[in-house]
Amino acid sequence: MRGRSDGGQKKRLIATLCAVAIFLGFLYVYYGSSSRGAADLGYGSKSLRKLGSSYLGGDDDTDGKQYESSTKFGQDEGEDIVPKTFPVCDDRHSELIPCLDRHLIYQMRLKLDLSVMEHYERHCPPPERRYNCLIPPPLGYKVPIKWPQSRDEVWKANIPHTHLAHEKSDQNWMVVQGEKIVFPGGGTHFHYGADKYIALIANVRPPLPTDFGSKAAMLNFSHNNLNNEGRIRTVLDVGCGVASFGAYLLSSDIIAMSLAPNDVHQNQIQFALERGIPAYLGVLGTKRLPYPSRSFELAHCSRCRIDWLQRDGILLLELDRLLRPGGYFAYSSPEAYAQDEEDLRIWREMSALVGRMCWRIAAKRNQTVIWQKPLTNDCYMEREPGTNPPLCRSDDDPDAVWGVPMEACITPYSDHDQKAKGSGLAPWPARLTAPPPRLADFGYSSEMFEKDTETWRHRVESYWNLLSPKIEDDTSRNLMDMKANLGSFAAALKSKNVWVMNVVPEDGPNTLKVIYDRGLIGTTHNWCEAFSTYPRTYDLLHAWTVFSDIKKKGCSAEDLLLEMDRILRPSGFVIIRDKRPVIDFVKKYLSALHWEAVATADSDNEGGDIVFIIQKKLWLTSESLRNSE
Repeated sequence: MRGRSDGGQKKRLIATLCAVAIFLGFLYVYYGSSSRGAADLGYGSKSLRKLGSSYLGGDDDTDGKQYESSTKFGQDEGEDIVPKTFPVCDDRHSELIPCLDRHLIYQMRLKLDLSVMEHYERHCPPPERRYNCLIPPPLGYKVPIKWPQSRDEVWKANIPHTHLAHEKSDQNWMVVQGEKIVFPGGGTHFHYGADKYIALIANVRPPLPTDFGSKAAMLNFSHNNLNNEGRIRTVLDVGCGVASFGAYLLSSDIIAMSLAPNDVHQNQIQFALERGIPAYLGVLGTKRLPYPSRSFELAHCSRCRIDWLQRDGILLLELDRLLRPGGYFAYSSPEAYAQDEEDLRIWREMSALVGRMCWRIAAKRNQTVIWQKPLTNDCYMEREPGTNPPLCRSDDDPDAVWGVPMEACITPYSDHDQKAKGSGLAPWPARLTAPPPRLADFGYSSEMFEKDTETWRHRVESYWNLLSPKIEDDTSRNLMDMKANLGSFAAALKSKNVWVMNVVPEDGPNTLKVIYDRGLIGTTHNWCEAFSTYPRTYDLLHAWTVFSDIKKKGCSAEDLLLEMDRILRPSGFVIIRDKRPVIDFVKKYLSALHWEAVATADSDNEGGDIVFIIQKKLWLTSESLRNSE
């Protein structure tokens, strides 16, 4: 009897354990898959949009329906439905950058070469894996501090990351002070301030203390100003940190494209943009940077931790492609000082490499060296046959950049630059309105350029009249022209305290080189994909026929609206200039996006474009409201 009872108990125990194991397995599969998806709520299209979410100031979905019928512009694009609400992404995705999402890389099991930084390059989700939801602001989000005060302090709640303040506490990157994060202007190489470092490079003898070992200056620029009487205007700062170098160049009428990857210091570009400083997420990896050749007068790297000798010097050659004739590369690093055997080896090899590239040392002081690129092709032609790096092939287009691999070769100058012994550009600010030589690459005449400049001057004046009830001098700082053409929208804003990210489509005329020749900055992009920036980084977006363009490509206008909402700051503005069907289409989404119509006006051209101005509302999720109570 006892033996049979024991046997029955064992069977019941085994059955119970099996049932528990099956249940636990079910839980693992259910919740584990949700975890691996990072936010299954955020993925998908139709299935996701049926979920909805509650939010402050949103419309209650009392009838349980999330869609209403409408007429889309270009009805052949898809379903004839418009959401009454969009779901809100999980709070964990308040800083989502879809094409620079490391979770996506892991989930899609992409095989990338970490040694060449491929994991920091753009990898966009396919349509079925896009986050078709609204990115929520972080808990306690506030309208950003206005420029120029924002250069020195931002709200901690807007970027709730203090690890850089602790990690770089001895370098004066940033300091937490109560509800704010303060930026003293320091950097890894310039603890006592970027202003003193810039003064040293320019030719000013800064008062002690400095980080540079002596009071001696470097370049012999006139008036002790790094802009060199307007000859240096556009700068590329590689590995920029929180962009204090670029911040302090602005007072010298120099605009820097501050560049850094979404790496272990992942919020550095977010801080830069929150401060109102031009910045872009990018990396010197395997692809060309999204800028045309001969765009910058100066490139800068201060302790940027880049191995410039790798792959036959391909990264230095990418800088060479981007520098104008006679352009400078300021490099601050221990190798320039050569204190130990490894530093000496790196210095010798870098010196040999740049020598074969025909660069010369313009100045060297302690841990900073400044090389200068030649003005003409003469030195390249005088090199011994077989010298590496070679000249690029004659059929290589140095201005083709979107998804184009870097080449370990030297880009020779055009015939014009060779004859002119330089770019032939007027100094700043005259170059903003002077027709640049590279206009001829597009068959544009000086008269066409001047007419375009004047046309956009009138248009921008009209925009600001329409915005006047809502906007003041310090309302906006970070602006984006989503289809910049010749950059005349940005040129018309010179008198205002703003900067403009000029975006040129990857498949259109590559007018970005004209934009840089005007002393402005920008990038190449495909609006069928997400932009390389953090959420809530721009105060105003200008979309001139952008929606009509992506319709021709067969891309989703709804996805573009969600992307614009992602990068637009709460209380920011959108100016859409497009055909009537586009405006009607966008109007149907205002409630779902928490956008508000500000003004509508007919355009001034025969094409029949309509101007539609929108403002994004500040809203919070129910979760944020509960946490703040």
